[in-house]
Amino acid sequence: MNHPNTFTSIDAAIDALIAHVGSRIVIAIPLAIGKPNPFVNALYRRVKESPVLHLKILTALSFERPRGHSDLEQRFLGPFVERVFGDYPDLDYVADSRHGRLPPNIEIYEFFMKTGDYLGNAVAQQHYIYSNYSHVARDMVVHGVNVLAQAIAVDETGPERRYSLSSNPDVTIDLLELYRSQPERGAISVGVINRKMPFMPNDAEVAADLFDIMIDDPASTHDPFAPPNMKVDLQDYAIALWASTMVPDGGTLQIGIGSLGDGVAHALIVRERHNAEFRRIISGLARADQPTLPAFCHVDTFRKGLYGCSEMFVNGFLWLIDAGIVRRDVYPDIALQRLLNLGTITKEITPATLTALHAAGRISDPLTTNDVAFLQRFGILRADVKWQAGMLARDGLTFSATLAPGAMFDTMCANCLGTTLAGGVFLHGGFFLGPRRFYQALRDMPPERLAHINMSRIRYINELLGHEEIAALQRTDARFINTTMMVTLLGAAVSDGLDSGQLVSGVGGQYNFVAMGHALPDARSILLMRAWRTKKDKVHSNIVWSYGHTTIPRHLRDIVITEYGIADLRGHADEEVIKRLLAITDSRFQAELAALAKANGKLNASYEIPDAQRHNLPERIEKSLTPWHDEGLLPDFPLGTDFTDDELVIVRALARLKRSSEHPLELVKMLIESTVEQVFDQKDVPDRYLDRMGFHEAHGLKDKLMRTLFVGNI
Repeated sequence: MNHPNTFTSIDAAIDALIAHVGSRIVIAIPLAIGKPNPFVNALYRRVKESPVLHLKILTALSFERPRGHSDLEQRFLGPFVERVFGDYPDLDYVADSRHGRLPPNIEIYEFFMKTGDYLGNAVAQQHYIYSNYSHVARDMVVHGVNVLAQAIAVDETGPERRYSLSSNPDVTIDLLELYRSQPERGAISVGVINRKMPFMPNDAEVAADLFDIMIDDPASTHDPFAPPNMKVDLQDYAIALWASTMVPDGGTLQIGIGSLGDGVAHALIVRERHNAEFRRIISGLARADQPTLPAFCHVDTFRKGLYGCSEMFVNGFLWLIDAGIVRRDVYPDIALQRLLNLGTITKEITPATLTALHAAGRISDPLTTNDVAFLQRFGILRADVKWQAGMLARDGLTFSATLAPGAMFDTMCANCLGTTLAGGVFLHGGFFLGPRRFYQALRDMPPERLAHINMSRIRYINELLGHEEIAALQRTDARFINTTMMVTLLGAAVSDGLDSGQLVSGVGGQYNFVAMGHALPDARSILLMRAWRTKKDKVHSNIVWSYGHTTIPRHLRDIVITEYGIADLRGHADEEVIKRLLAITDSRFQAELAALAKANGKLNASYEIPDAQRHNLPERIEKSLTPWHDEGLLPDFPLGTDFTDDELVIVRALARLKRSSEHPLELVKMLIESTVEQVFDQKDVPDRYLDRMGFHEAHGLKDKLMRTLFVGNI
C-alpha cells in the first residue's frame, strides 16, 4: 500500500483492509482510550454478518459506559452518564462478550481487564493473556497480528497537519517497529483520526506515513472514555499519607489510578502547601512505639521537585504539575544528565556549561558540526546561531568556535549562548486515562508546557534493558508506588488474581516497576494495601498467611504500607518480615496470623505482639483523621468530581439503601418506619431530588415503595 491510503469512510477503509489481509483478520488495538471504537465496531459488525470472515482482537481495558444494576441506580446514572460520557460509543464486542453472545468466528483476547468485570466469565478468563505490559508487543507477534489500529489526534493549526498517537504510544511504537523490520508478515497499520483526542508532542508525534490506512471519517470523532474520580475515604487517606512520606525531594515518582493514587497525589500537595499541618497529621497517625519517623521518611517541601516516570499518566500527575511539585526536568543525553545530577551545571546556561561539557568529553574544542547540533538541541546555543565554515555566525557577525579561555571565547558566549536548558521533560508516560477535565486540561495546555510531557513507548518507561545508563541517571531516588489486594505474611503480593485462577485485572506493569525498584540505585518498590475489607458483612484481613496466587514473589518484597503504617521488608529475614507485617496488620487478625506463623515454624513461639501495636483499628484512624477531613484538608474528592452537589447527596442515599437491601430485616424496618412517618411526602425533601430520580409523581405500588425507601435514606 501507499503510505497512507486515506479514506473518508470507515466502511471503505474496511473494504481495503480485507482486500489486503484476506479473510482472517488478527487485529491489535491499544488499551483504554486509544481504541478507534467506531472503526472497531464497524469491523466487528462486518465479520459478525459474514461467516467467511474471522476476527481475532488483541487488546486490554475495554470500557463501556456505566449502567446501574437496579432500577434506582439506572434512574440516577442515566442523566449522569449522558453528561459525563457524552458521545462515547460503547464497543459492541464488550457487550457481546459480557453476555456470552460472541459469534464463533470472533475471538477476544485481553492482557488486562477492567477490575473485577470478568470474574466468572468463562470465555474472557480462558482468553486472558498473562503478560507483563513491556512484553505485550512481543506476545502479539506470537498471535500473528496482521492489523494494527489506533485512534490518533491531529493538529490542524499550522500550515501542515501533524499527527499524534496521543494517549497510546505505549505498545504501538514497539509493535510498529517490530513489523516494519519484518515486512514479510504483511501487517498493515490503521490510523483513525479522533479530533477529541488531546494532541501530545515528543515521542507521540508521528509522521503520516507511519500508517498504511488513514481514516478521516467524522463518525470516528467522539469523546474519550472519562472515568470520574473516586472518593478517597479515611482508610485510603491514611495509606496515602504514609506513602507520601516515602517520596524524597528531587526524586522520581510512579503512581496508579484509583482512590489510593488520588490520595497520594493530594497528600504530596498537602505536604507542599500545608507543611506544618502535614507534619501534625503524620504525627497523629503514628503509633505509641513510633515517637519519631523512620530515617527513610520525608516530610519537607519540594525545593528541587519531582520527575514522573509512570506507565500511566493519571489525573493526579496533572495536579502535581499544577502544584509545581512535578517539575524536575530530565534530558535524553547521558553526559548532560550526569553533569546535572552532580551539580556541575544547572539549567541556567553560562560559559561554565560549555567548559563542563568539554571536560566531560561531550563536545570538542574547537566545536564540530555535531557539537553545534547538540548544543542547539538543548538550548545551550541560541537557535538563530548558524554554523559557517567552522565558525559560529549570528546577526551578520562571526565568532570563533574555540573553547579556550580568552577574549574570543567570552565574545562567543556573550553573543551565542542561550539562557536556560531546553528539551527537558518532567514526565514520561505510556498511556493516560482520566476524567473529562483531565483531557480538557491537556487540550488547553500551552505548547511550551505540554512539551515537558513525553508520552512514549512502554518498554522505555517500564524497563531498563537497552537504556540502563540514561534511565539510572534520570530515575534518581525512584519511588514506584503500586496497589495490591493482599500480602502474605512472608511478603508475597496478590494484586491481580484469585487462587481459583480467575483474573481480577492483570499484572500490567506492576512486576516491571517492582523489579526496577530493586535494580536502580536508591529506588524503592512501595505496595499500598488496605489492611482489611468487608465481604458479605464479614471483615477479612488483607494480610494473610498464604495464598494460592501471587503477582509479586516474596524475594522481591520491599516496602508495604497499610493505614496502620510502613513495613520496610527489604533484606530482612523471614521472622523479622513477619513481625513487621504484623505491626501494620489490623489488630482483629494479629493473634490468628501470629499463631499460624508460629505453627509453621517461622516465628519464635515466645514472641508477643507489642502492646503499642495492638490498637490497629479503624476507630483509631477515624479519630486521627476526621478533624482534618472536617476542616477540608482531606476532602472526599481531592482532585475534583463530576458529581454535582445534589448528586453527591443522592449517591450517599443510594449507598445507604444498598447496604440496607443486603439486610432484609433492616430494609423491612426502614420501610415500616418510612411509611408510618410519611417521610415520602414531597414536602420532606427538596423537589429537585425527587425530580432527579423521577419520583416527583410516583404511580403504582413499586414506584411508591422505591420513593419511600429513597427518601428515607436522604
